[in-house]
Amino acid sequence: MSTPAPNFKHQDTQPWYKNYMVVIFVIGMPAFVVIACIYFVYYSYQIRDSVVRDDWYMDGKTLYHDVSRDKLTYDLDLHGKMQFSDSGDIVFYLNYPEQSLQSGKLLNGTPLTYPDTLDLSISHATDVKKDHDVVLKHVEGNKYSAQVELDSVRAKYYLQVSNDGKEDWRMQDVAKLPRSEVSFNPLPVFAKS
Repeated sequence: MSTPAPNFKHQDTQPWYKNYMVVIFVIGMPAFVVIACIYFVYYSYQIRDSVVRDDWYMDGKTLYHDVSRDKLTYDLDLHGKMQFSDSGDIVFYLNYPEQSLQSGKLLNGTPLTYPDTLDLSISHATDVKKDHDVVLKHVEGNKYSAQVELDSVRAKYYLQVSNDGKEDWRMQDVAKLPRSEVSFNPLPVFAKS
């Protein structure tokens, strides 16, 4: 007695294009991937990183010029203190050394004067839209002031106060803002060993 051979000719009652597996795997998944790719390309374009410094090559070429400005700050023994208020007021105090105040001359022999204006650069570490360049105006004595509206989210900023006059110096510091006060001191790297 022999057993009948299995019948492999299974007949579907519906055509292939009406099968749900075809809709899911052959049409649905590739369509989902294409839509997801288009979305992520659009999203990455919307949140693209900004160029923090677009003249970085020129900055590198002028490194030695910039170091001379920092060295002059050290040689003149200049210090500064910047105070921030919640209303956006910035007050900067330019502090000459006691010896210069008594003699009326800077440590390099030039007459001691307070510049009419100082340049203030506040650069966000990663977002160029949050950078500010303002002019600090001389109010009285060693006091300067300006108005700047800083972002309320605490972040790292590069601060630079500079004088582009006869005495071409600058003071720099890195601080997390907002905060109430930042102190500027000459870079100790110029100290003679």
